[in-house]
Amino acid sequence: MELGLQDKQVIVTGANRGTGAAIAAAFARAQAQVFVHRLDQEADDPTTDTLQREGYSVRAVWGDITSDEGLESLGEQLGDQADKFDILVNNFGMAVRGSWDRTTSEEWVDVYQKNVLSAVRMVHLMVDGMKARGWGRIVQLGTIGSFRPNARMPHYYSAKGAMATMTVSLAKELSGTGITVNTVSPGLIKTAEVEASFRALAQRKGWGDDWSEIARRAVEDMGGNLVGRMAETEEVADLVCFLASDRAGMINSENIRVDGGGLELPF
Repeated sequence: MELGLQDKQVIVTGANRGTGAAIAAAFARAQAQVFVHRLDQEADDPTTDTLQREGYSVRAVWGDITSDEGLESLGEQLGDQADKFDILVNNFGMAVRGSWDRTTSEEWVDVYQKNVLSAVRMVHLMVDGMKARGWGRIVQLGTIGSFRPNARMPHYYSAKGAMATMTVSLAKELSGTGITVNTVSPGLIKTAEVEASFRALAQRKGWGDDWSEIARRAVEDMGGNLVGRMAETEEVADLVCFLASDRAGMINSENIRVDGGGLELPF
């Protein structure tokens, strides 16, 4: 399917690794002009290096968007380009360990900064240019925890729930402008960090070292889903690219799960 993303200008936050890297790569391979964002200028950025070697139009930018000062730094790098973005992917966010009895109010605020206000700042930076051109796409990366949060990490799930609500509010604010806003909410995704974590768990539980068996047991251990495996980062990226295309023009203010049907299982 032709998505018509050629020459669209895209920024993906937190795209130097993990799911964000896969999303940036998918847009680049669709011939979009991709800006790969990371928080820290000194952080590793294999995403940009790899895609530039492959000949794609990719540029690295940085700025700690969990603060107004960091956003200003990013805005200075973008200059006039900030008004020319067609697509904003708010991928950056952090799942932080916590519990109801131990997590402090300061930690709740910090997680809200990372997972909600970082996205709000990016919207403020990009949306006027989209309005002026009468076309734009904003895609937010959430979690299935916005549908069914766990008791653990309450501050994280609350923040992601706020992001899902923000998506609907923003879509209504932008009604009739040609801009759509959607959330993509994955379940378990096979990132390098997730694989390392489950391989360590497999070693403790004696599951062996075959990844397919580890992944199957890990999915079962986490509650299961109808597909019986975790998502690949590319599967999430493909959905994000589709939502950012003209083909998805009638999909707006939605929170779309990529979880293999996990919520339908009788837990």
